[in-house]
Amino acid sequence: MGRSSANRSLERGMDVLRAFRPGLETLGNGEIAERTGLSPSTVSRLTQTLVDSGWLQHDARLRTYRLASPVLSLAHAMRTGSRWLQVAAPLMHEMAVQHRINVGLAVADRDEMVYLESIRYNRRVSQRSVVAGQRVPMDLTSLGRAWLATTAPDQRLALMALFAKRRSTAAWELIEPEINAAIHDVQTHGYCAAAWQPEVVALAVPLHVPGQPVHVLNMSVTGPASVSDVRALLSTPLLTLAGKIVAGMGG
Repeated sequence: MGRSSANRSLERGMDVLRAFRPGLETLGNGEIAERTGLSPSTVSRLTQTLVDSGWLQHDARLRTYRLASPVLSLAHAMRTGSRWLQVAAPLMHEMAVQHRINVGLAVADRDEMVYLESIRYNRRVSQRSVVAGQRVPMDLTSLGRAWLATTAPDQRLALMALFAKRRSTAAWELIEPEINAAIHDVQTHGYCAAAWQPEVVALAVPLHVPGQPVHVLNMSVTGPASVSDVRALLSTPLLTLAGKIVAGMGG
């Protein structure tokens, strides 16, 4: 049975809200249409509805929109009510302090990973800060590659095709074998590694709890350490922490 018109409108409205992110805090209807693939007339109707319902603010002078404060209240409700964060955050903090590393927890959203929590305790300051709610690319990160290892083959193939379309041919020729190697590592060792930013190496492990979406835990360090050095240093703490979180979730 096809989706009702009301359901399609709701889905499209969510697509409009998804278009906003750091660096794209204000968008016009044309930009939203370009980012969502929706027609300009559909976007115009949806943004007006979202303004009327309080989810968007409209700047009449600039003819742009920005997210309104109720969006933040939803995020707060999600974080305070998350059993995952109640269980994982104290354990993550303890491990981050003990090893002076960065520890994160994320979930998949379409072709990206979204941080639910990020605790930064590495001694060296990274040029790029990571906070809860931040999105990172699935195809480049240890988080995303660990999650891909848990997907069904047809879903993974569809995502890989999307990644290939978005990257240059030369870039994809490097990225694709890295993803396949990471998937093999997860299936063989339980975790994978990635170093997609200069002097940042991260390890990630998928967390499986019956009845729950797959979450992914990562640890990272900033500095000149090699991937093999970080594997030797953090693989045991990573897998130990993963086991504690899964046990705390009743998995």
